[in-house]
Amino acid sequence: MGMEIGSIAWAQGGATEGAAGLFSLVPFILIFVVFYFLLILPQQRKQKQHTEMLTKLKKGVKTGTSAGIWGSITRLDKETATVQVDDNTKMKVQRENISRLRTEDEG
Repeated sequence: MGMEIGSIAWAQGGATEGAAGLFSLVPFILIFVVFYFLLILPQQRKQKQHTEMLTKLKKGVKTGTSAGIWGSITRLDKETATVQVDDNTKMKVQRENISRLRTEDEG
């Protein structure tokens, strides 16, 4: 009879430890949620905006590259764009390296 009481107490103790173990994961889940909203989600939005901007590229658009080169697009291919930097200077760059479109007041 004494053995039955001990095994019941042991079984109840194991259930309590399982709940405590699950409860100890809550801080890690909260940290992941914070990281998702502060880091991952904004990066996904920025990537989506960049992809949309690349699809809207066309000939004659004034752009800036990730290397800081400013120019106008003179030719578009599937993976590259030819950017005219000066009157006699044209450069071929990858489309992904075009980082932004220039506005009228930027020249």
